[in-house]
Amino acid sequence: MSAAQQPTTTPAAPTPAGPDEPSRWHNVFREITTGNAIISVLAVVLALLVGAVMIAFTNDTVQETAGYFFSRPGDLLNAVWDAVSGAYSALFQGSVYNFRRPSFADGIKPLTETLTYATPLIAAGLGVALGFRVGLFNIGGRGQMLIAATLGGWVAFAVELPAGIHMVAALVAGVIGGALWGGLVGLLKARTGAHEVITTIMLNYVAFYLVSFLLRDGFLKTPGSNNPKSPATKETAVFFDLLGPNYNLHFGFILVIAATVFTWWLLGRSNLGFKFRAVGENPNAARVAGISVSRMYIYAMLLSGGLVGLAGINQVLGTTTSGFGAGIDSGIGFDAITVALLGRSKPWGVFAAGILFGAFKAGSFSMQAAEGVPIDIVLVVQSLIVLFIAAPPLVRAIFRLPAPGAPRRRPVPNVTQEVAAK
Repeated sequence: MSAAQQPTTTPAAPTPAGPDEPSRWHNVFREITTGNAIISVLAVVLALLVGAVMIAFTNDTVQETAGYFFSRPGDLLNAVWDAVSGAYSALFQGSVYNFRRPSFADGIKPLTETLTYATPLIAAGLGVALGFRVGLFNIGGRGQMLIAATLGGWVAFAVELPAGIHMVAALVAGVIGGALWGGLVGLLKARTGAHEVITTIMLNYVAFYLVSFLLRDGFLKTPGSNNPKSPATKETAVFFDLLGPNYNLHFGFILVIAATVFTWWLLGRSNLGFKFRAVGENPNAARVAGISVSRMYIYAMLLSGGLVGLAGINQVLGTTTSGFGAGIDSGIGFDAITVALLGRSKPWGVFAAGILFGAFKAGSFSMQAAEGVPIDIVLVVQSLIVLFIAAPPLVRAIFRLPAPGAPRRRPVPNVTQEVAAK
């Protein structure tokens, strides 16, 4: 066949991508915007914005310039900017890095203070988060911290042991104390069906009044003193400093890193963690699958109480070594609930949330001293974070984020390209 007689073939036009196939970057963006992590981040952003409004309203200069706003509006805007930027700048310099210090070693000290404040928050937050993953609401952090401080503190000031061994013995006693106090809640839940919220609240009061009695008339009382305060922790049991005597950061921070790794492995990699998650998702289905739900409740509260107890003994051996009173928990047991919520009950999320709240606590004093901002505003910001985390639809509506599981918008087909392709 000659070349003239051969049939000519027209090369096929490239087939365009189907209208239902979004790009890879679109899928990545959608995964980010519909995930839970973005809600936590945006909840913090919203809380800081509301905090900025409150800082502006409580500032004296802003109130003064608001009186003649219509004649000189620029003064009010400048006053608002100075108040908000000054407050958040002081928050940063009091919690991360102080640029006014002459050397890097001095400038980085606020960050070490943040980590010191964050240490017990992370430990207690991990305990609360572990309970959340099993479907248990552990709000007994205060009682578990007090019992841990009682047992571990007694070992720390009353027992004579060599250095190192003494610290480990006090640490183990404190963790066991918290675990037993939490395990009692799990036992009541498993055997009698008593709700953990009620029992943990009751045991908080039991622990508080028990420790108060022991500090006044029991084995925690300092001999020859009428002050309800325990004796000082012996030097052999005190956590050693990580960065030297000029910084308050101590060995407790290393312990909470190890606790975070342990909790991550337990929940995500172990057989027991799988049972925990199964019970937390659906206890009836877990029971049908052969998992002892009652036993999981006991195990979970033992581990949860032990982690919260780590926060309590951290206070005695690392932060308040001169003796402790009935207020040794410093509200950490309740702040841990916020930390666990912000961290979405994920170990590393709790770790990051604990550092954030530690920064709030460390920087709030700088805000009050440098700018005269009421320290209560930081507490309001923390409360707003909980509010926004508890209302994801509100956050998604404000930032116009797609809801999880919402159908993708069908892209409009390009009729011209389809006709050309045919």
